[in-house]
Amino acid sequence: MEEKFYQLASFEYAADVQIIKGKLESEGIPVFLRDENTLNSDPLISNAIGGVKLQVYSKDKERALAIYNEVRAYALDEKDQPIVCPNCKASRSEVYYNRKGVFYKLFPFFEKRKYKCLNCGIITNPRT
Repeated sequence: MEEKFYQLASFEYAADVQIIKGKLESEGIPVFLRDENTLNSDPLISNAIGGVKLQVYSKDKERALAIYNEVRAYALDEKDQPIVCPNCKASRSEVYYNRKGVFYKLFPFFEKRKYKCLNCGIITNPRT
């Protein structure tokens, strides 16, 4: 029987995924890390290949998403307060980088930080 995978999240470095992986496995959900060994051998290519992909079986998607949303870190402002979405007022945002164009793919640290609301999906610029 062919199993289908669902990509739960991607992480810039292999070490960043270990806590989530451990939590999911402790709840009985098998976890697969795609491109982990590639990034362990050369972490500088993380942006080029899209980081380490955390995958679960599609049948475990809903349980895995619920667990991941309980333990994931949401974006905070400079005062350590959650970023609030201006559209839906949810406090569930994550840092978002567009990385369009060769320049930002090669030098991602020059791109201005934006936030993506995990509730409604709107992408906003931070307040300056």
